[in-house]
Amino acid sequence: MSPIAACTVAVIGAGASGLAAARQLRREGHSVVVFEKESQIGGIWVYTNNTEPDPIGSDPTRITVHSSLYASLRTNLPRETMGFREYPFVAKKSGQRDPRRFPGHREVLEYLKDYAAEFGIGELVRFETEVSRVWRRECGKWEVRFRKTSGDGDGEVVCESFDAVVVCNGHYTVPRIAHIPGVDRWPGKQIHSHNYRVPEPFLNKIVILIGSSASAVDISREIASVAKEVHIASWSNSSEESTTLPGYDNVWLRPMIESANEDGTISFPHGFRISADIILHCTGYKYHFPFLDTQGIVTVDDNRVGPLYKHVFPPSLAPWLSFVGLPWKIAPFPQFELQCEWIAGILSGRISLPSQDEMMKDVEAFYDSLQASGYPKRYTHNMTGYQFEYNDWIATQCGAPKTEEWRKKIYHTTSLNRKARPENYREEWDDEDLVLQAYQDFAKHISCKQVS
Repeated sequence: MSPIAACTVAVIGAGASGLAAARQLRREGHSVVVFEKESQIGGIWVYTNNTEPDPIGSDPTRITVHSSLYASLRTNLPRETMGFREYPFVAKKSGQRDPRRFPGHREVLEYLKDYAAEFGIGELVRFETEVSRVWRRECGKWEVRFRKTSGDGDGEVVCESFDAVVVCNGHYTVPRIAHIPGVDRWPGKQIHSHNYRVPEPFLNKIVILIGSSASAVDISREIASVAKEVHIASWSNSSEESTTLPGYDNVWLRPMIESANEDGTISFPHGFRISADIILHCTGYKYHFPFLDTQGIVTVDDNRVGPLYKHVFPPSLAPWLSFVGLPWKIAPFPQFELQCEWIAGILSGRISLPSQDEMMKDVEAFYDSLQASGYPKRYTHNMTGYQFEYNDWIATQCGAPKTEEWRKKIYHTTSLNRKARPENYREEWDDEDLVLQAYQDFAKHISCKQVS
């Protein structure tokens, strides 16, 4: 099949990437259905107090809770650089909203609701509709099997055909767990940050927290207010036996754990041991597409989803199957927007893709470059250092403006500020000149409705 003027497209998920996909696909003239398992839009940004019965998420039959938000979570990017390019994330004047530059998770959800309302996306979403299988028929059409989970038709399994499928189900739900020798015999408790909500369960506990990224930084500080001791174990920490976290008398930085022991202790390098109550894994997530049946064409190998051309298209199935939002260490919403504009334009025939062979050669060259530089396979979708180069490449394909210079600079200065002021970077910054540039640029997008 060749791209046609208008396609029927199934979008899996109504989080930020799914909403962006619906917006751009319909804008290009395609007929869109968004399948959403939950009862509202927002995906990962819908907070719930509920946690999973399996606290580390290792049981494949467990009841899954989609959200990984903790109650106190605030964005680690400022709203100017975080928002969609065509719908700026400006502070609302209403007393019910969070006007902070680094807002809490509820404000992000409200922003996504505003975005959906502005562009009429809600009418495209089938809520409480769980997709169980997606596969391609011999005729080239994609079959989507789903069932309603409430209301009329509750439990009924239905199939529907589409020209194309865009996968937007996110990747912050299925925990990755650190491998710890001997942990099966260790008598303490384990939990993944996916199931962390509030610090109170850690009262007077000795906690080993594994990780060094955003969630580890936030959660370690939060539980330190109630825990007896917090020991942050990470591959990035030095091999020193003990380093106290500046500003805390009960938090230590440790090298990675060597083993867990039957007597309740945790062993570190140089023979150092700690008796601990809880291991808290802030160790990231797995890409997971349980509904997707591509007969082995697309696989997840050590957290590499592939083969994918530019992190989006499987060459042999392009453009009829695509993925949005796989990269990490990025400002996500603007990238979602560009990826979706690219997908929509390709499906309509307005934008061309290289041949299948050319795309596959590009993928192989990319993988070879990662291997040559010693980059772990599990970091394939880590875009540290090149997200804006990638975004600008896609923008050029679309005939869209490249990333604004102020957006790049705010992202960079925020990264530096976060390292220099990990405790208060959300309250103190030195880039007001860039913020002014951002709002001058926003003026052509901001409607009266958006700032009311």
